Amino acid sequence: MNLYNEYIKEIEERKGQGLHPKPIDSADLLNEIIAQIKDTNNANRQDCLKFFIYNTLPGTTPAAGAKAKFLKEIILGQEAVAEITPTFAFELLSHMKGGPSIVVLLDLALGNDAAIAKQAADVLKTQVYLYDADMARIKEAYENGNAVAKDILESYAKAEFFTKLPEIAEEIKVVTFIAGEGDISTDLLSPGNQAHSRSDRELHGKCMITPQAQEEIKALQAQHPDKSVMLIAEKGTMGVGSSRMSGVNNVALWTGKQASPYVPFVNFAPIVGGTNGISPIFLTTVDVTGGIGIDLKNWVKKTDANGELVRDENGEPILEQVYSVATGTVLTINTKTKKLYNGDKELIDISRSFTPQKMEFIKAGGSYAIVFGKKLQTFAAKTLGIEAPLVYAPSKEIHIEGQGLTAVEKIFNKNAVGTLSKNVLHAGSDVRVTVNIVGSQDTTGLMTAQELESMAATVISPIVDAAYQSGCHTASVWDKKAQANIPKLMQFMNDFGLITARDPKGVYHAMTDVIHKVLNDITVDEWAIIIGGDSHTRMSKGVAFGADSGTVALALATGEASMPIPQSVKVTFKGSMPDYMDFRDVVHATQAQMLHQFGGENVFQGRIIEVHIGTLTADQAFTFTDWTAEMKAKASICISEDETLIESLEIAKGRIQIMIDKGMDNKNHVLQGLIDKANQRIAEIRSGEKPALRPDANAKYYAEVEVDLDQIAEPMIADPDVNNKDVSKRYTHDTIRPLSFYGGDKKVDLGFIGSCMVHKGDMKILAQMLKNIEKQQGKVEFKAPLVVAPPTYNIVDELKAEGDWEVLQKYSGFEFDDNAPKAVARTEYENMLYLERPGCNLCMGNQEKASKGDTVMATSTRLFQGRVVEDTAEKKGESLLSSTPVVVLSTILGRTPSIEEYKKAVEGINLTKFAPSHKLLVG
Repeated sequence: MNLYNEYIKEIEERKGQGLHPKPIDSADLLNEIIAQIKDTNNANRQDCLKFFIYNTLPGTTPAAGAKAKFLKEIILGQEAVAEITPTFAFELLSHMKGGPSIVVLLDLALGNDAAIAKQAADVLKTQVYLYDADMARIKEAYENGNAVAKDILESYAKAEFFTKLPEIAEEIKVVTFIAGEGDISTDLLSPGNQAHSRSDRELHGKCMITPQAQEEIKALQAQHPDKSVMLIAEKGTMGVGSSRMSGVNNVALWTGKQASPYVPFVNFAPIVGGTNGISPIFLTTVDVTGGIGIDLKNWVKKTDANGELVRDENGEPILEQVYSVATGTVLTINTKTKKLYNGDKELIDISRSFTPQKMEFIKAGGSYAIVFGKKLQTFAAKTLGIEAPLVYAPSKEIHIEGQGLTAVEKIFNKNAVGTLSKNVLHAGSDVRVTVNIVGSQDTTGLMTAQELESMAATVISPIVDAAYQSGCHTASVWDKKAQANIPKLMQFMNDFGLITARDPKGVYHAMTDVIHKVLNDITVDEWAIIIGGDSHTRMSKGVAFGADSGTVALALATGEASMPIPQSVKVTFKGSMPDYMDFRDVVHATQAQMLHQFGGENVFQGRIIEVHIGTLTADQAFTFTDWTAEMKAKASICISEDETLIESLEIAKGRIQIMIDKGMDNKNHVLQGLIDKANQRIAEIRSGEKPALRPDANAKYYAEVEVDLDQIAEPMIADPDVNNKDVSKRYTHDTIRPLSFYGGDKKVDLGFIGSCMVHKGDMKILAQMLKNIEKQQGKVEFKAPLVVAPPTYNIVDELKAEGDWEVLQKYSGFEFDDNAPKAVARTEYENMLYLERPGCNLCMGNQEKASKGDTVMATSTRLFQGRVVEDTAEKKGESLLSSTPVVVLSTILGRTPSIEEYKKAVEGINLTKFAPSHKLLVG
């Protein structure tokens, strides 16, 4: 009983942290527990019964297999446990969500004992997580005349697993809790620096917001036991930055409902709101858990008697309150009228939160059950040779005669499955699409693995062209947490069928490449749909959607995703860039000019940015598509010239070949298949058979933005504006300021060049600038630390081959060593250049950060509070985001440079240039 004794020891340790016993996923441990249950005189028997019944993870975990086997023995009378009757054993099986439990239930349902078979069939009729092997067993039994199999199929064809669920309550009473003012980052709900604990739901739940907030939520629940607590982003958007399944899990853990009495710390049905709604990527995650997300619109822009906006002294629109949602306010959500009330007073229409599809998610306890349920109903009806009755809300299909298609509409139409209409579909249509590429990152990967186990999936869908499991978020420090979690994750994903950054067999060198860069390289078709477990899954080929760990799991298991076709905003360019400007400045200027053109309204939010980039390769264009997460867009699509796309595909082929040469391909030759697909696509473009993706000339857009390059006269910096008197305007990514705003005297404490926003060209710019500075000043001396983390090993290898890495080595005071990776996070930095291991590094902020209160100048993506740098009592930490040359010069000077200093420093340097295409990029 060694494992059991170790488990008891762990339980005592967790008590000291205020935690309950950790849920069991080990079959070996559970078998020791089962052995003690069988021994009626065992002193530990009562505890073991509780662990077995209430603390064992379901799905396809090894423990679930052991539990299902023992329950089967009880039902068949092979074992007798007074506390677990056969009827109770069936109930426990009904809560185990597929995998071994379904195998056991089918064994019993198709067995010779008629009474047991009926009970098993009744339970099976409530289950939806069946896979091909399970369905094949039912089909075979039915074809052999088995009456129970027929009964099960008839129930499935009617979708009784859905129709017999309780109806949604007409009224849902909520009590409000203001989680923060302004945009609420998912980092507030699930901090990146606590990513290591995400798979331990109870432990991770302790990091949501603050301990004080948690106590306030508990107090509201005690005061209003019949109401749900609704978390609110006052004057902002809820859930910006990422999908963050762990964030939704934490909200559900504190405010939702327990999904099953026999599965601990798995809750559903959270309710969240925001003055400006819910970030689209986060709302998808809310749907996964059967939750409700509400666009409150409780503050609006004030207008005068003439309908003109009233502005403050800074030219910002003044907001006025329409109604209060102050903490402790009791509101009523009416799911029938689809309106929000305070008492009898109607506040706002919330029908967008209760579309027919969302109502189904709420009723079923999440979107997965609907996806699997539809598949199961279709299978059953087909097997019975009948037409499936209309149970689920029909997908909304919108076709507008005579209207062309945007690029995303074309991609969705090409990848759509199960549509009823023969016409092409336009934005707003609900579509189920095949997914070509899937990515899982390492801090959410353990949760993705848990989701795969919970939905009883064991192998990647053959529909998926390729999938990749990264190691980038834990690249900086190979500490005990990483050593405990990552090898287990890599083994699981490798077995499941993904290409993995680390080889469980230890054959190839560990790759800690930034996931988005790898996904960008392995996407070899601009018509592809990509799903990735990170908000920066925004490839410059195809259309990519960042997603929660559950949606990633669903894409891996089924090869499909479901969503409405989004509206698009077209972005084009005119004018020309001065020689001293970098493309990163164009990216920031795009956001600033858009906000100016539309009076402060972010027309990008929740939509596709169709950027007519034309002449930039995928490597460089990714700087734009990546930043669209900060623009709050749902996704983006690059429209390229034919030759530019071919060049991008050739680069991708070369990098995939390197992965093959390193030994990363698997038995299915997935990577070689990608090279074959790239060759085919190149041939199609060159022959004229299928040119690069173009929207139609008569496509309709929500808005069109023309960026004037002539207006970009100096570097542009995204500023968190940490001291803005209006708290709601801090940390938004919307404050874009020219370099001159800082007057050349803002102190910079640390610089960071890295993250998915940079490419090989940025590393070459860094090397060229250091040589320039030495030539001008006689030496290179840093007045602030400069941390450099190349995105990928491929880039490092290319820099070595081209001589640039040698330049960086010359000026560095630290260079990563894969043979001796850091085991402890760096807490202090000297004024020198650090060459860190490829990966996310400071951008993620989960392993290493800048010193508290620092002003950081970085090329990264995030400026949220506490992400890259935390506050001190005296000074707020701030992360200003800019181009590579601005970061380099800021660390040499220890302050922001003047425009004159900047221009001198970049003389003769080949910055990332961009010139608008002179071709009309429409079909």
